[in-house]
This record gives sequence, structure tokens and C-alpha cells, in this order.
Amino acid sequence: MTSSNSDQEEFWTSNAGPTWVAQEHDLDQLLSPVLDLVLENADLLQGHKVLDIGCGTGQSTLRAGAVVGHTGHVLGADISSTMMARAAQRAADLPQVGFALADAEVYPFAPAQFDRTISRFGVMFFTDTTAAFRNIARAMKPGGKISFATWGQTQANPWFTLPASIAKAELGAPPKTDPDAPGPFALRDIDKTCATLATAGLTNVTGAARNIRLSLPGGADQIATLSMQVGPASGTMKHFDATQSARDRIESAMRKAFGEFDHHAVPAEINFFSATKS
Repeated sequence: MTSSNSDQEEFWTSNAGPTWVAQEHDLDQLLSPVLDLVLENADLLQGHKVLDIGCGTGQSTLRAGAVVGHTGHVLGADISSTMMARAAQRAADLPQVGFALADAEVYPFAPAQFDRTISRFGVMFFTDTTAAFRNIARAMKPGGKISFATWGQTQANPWFTLPASIAKAELGAPPKTDPDAPGPFALRDIDKTCATLATAGLTNVTGAARNIRLSLPGGADQIATLSMQVGPASGTMKHFDATQSARDRIESAMRKAFGEFDHHAVPAEINFFSATKS
């Protein structure tokens, strides 16, 4: 695999990848409202050829494959061999779905082959975002459309901020990270992201924040359990090598905090973008 993003490749293959595979079912459920809107905005049709950027364990690829049918094709691309292996396993019976172990920033996709490009939280991790979207645009047919979602402003997403603050209160502050570096909130600024898409050569660029709610059937308990494995609290606990008693206190505090939201549904601000290839 050609890659300019070796740090992200290592992280998503050896660190986050195995955890994501293990928590796949809950994560797919939690993030299903986001994927619903990405697919709705993409205007997929039977027979379309689709590129799915940062497809992870394949839920978005499978959903798109069901829409385009046997006359279409969906290529899921991801930098993580760990998640690619799981995605391929899930799609074994779908001939219209394939996968590529690829850093979409530099991967040599065949030019002008895709009618649509989609991504659910898969485009925030590029070293050079403009170069990445320029490379993706080259792979799209004239008139093709891209539809993707990113996390909005950090403070509007308690799925991240609550676990982070609870773990910090228990264990101390982990090393600071640059929010503009490749990561969940790198594309939180709508105007900046739209300008990047335009610079990359895409047109009819739109971006808007939507307030949605993230939930799981098990309510706050299930969300807290998931947050112990995925996200900032898990990173802080790992950094400080937290004891089991500290972990228990953190999980208890998260159950209480998430339980204060109506119907135990966590509010989220999600940015949805679309653009076309001239």
C-alpha cells in the first residue's frame, strides 16, 4: 500500500483497529443516524460505482452496496489492514462490493471511475487534506458527487468531552493534542473545509452542521461501557495505566453523566458536506 500517513496507518491497524473490530456492532448502531444522512445526501442509484473512503469494518460499504445492486459496485478503501480484513469477511457474499487497502491521499485510483464518493468519519485523518481531496476528485467521473460527514465543534460533542473530562478528573490530564492535526475534529470548521474542497477542484460545495442524537438499546450503561473501550477516556486510562478501581469509578461516573440526557441519547453536532466533480 502506498501511504504518506504512516502514523495513522499504524494507529488504525495496531491500536484502534482491533478495538474497533471488537466493538463493531455497538459502534455501527451508535453511528447509524450519521450514515443514514450520508447515504441520503449521496443520492445513490442502482448501477452506480461508489468509492467509500475510510470504510473501516465495512458497514457503510455494505449499505451502499445494497443500494447500487448487482449492476453497480462499491469499493471500500481504508488504511487499516485489521479493519479491511473484517470488512472483507462481512462482504464475502456480495459480489458488487470490494475493498482496497489504501491511503486515499495518495492511492493511484483509476481516473474518472466513480459516480459517487461517500465517507462516514473517514476523511479527517489525512496529512494533506487538499491533496487527498484532489486525489479523490481525480477518481470521480465528471458530474460525480461526494457526500461525507465529520464531527462538528468539539464542545458540541459530549460523546468525546464527557468521557475526557471524567477521566481527567480521576487520573490527571493526558498530553495535549493539536485539534487541527489529523484526528476526529480536524474538519470541524465548515467554512475552512468547504474552502479546502474548492481548492481541490470540486464545485457546488456545501457544508452544514446537523444536531442529531446518538443512542444504544442499553442506554447510558451501554454507552458508558463502549466509552471505556473507544475514545478519549480509553486513551487517558491507557496513558496513566489506570488501576481497576480507577476504571470502575470512571465508568460509574460516565453512566451517571450519560444517563442525564433525555432518553439516554447523546447529543452530537455533525458536519455534512457535499460537492461535485466538474
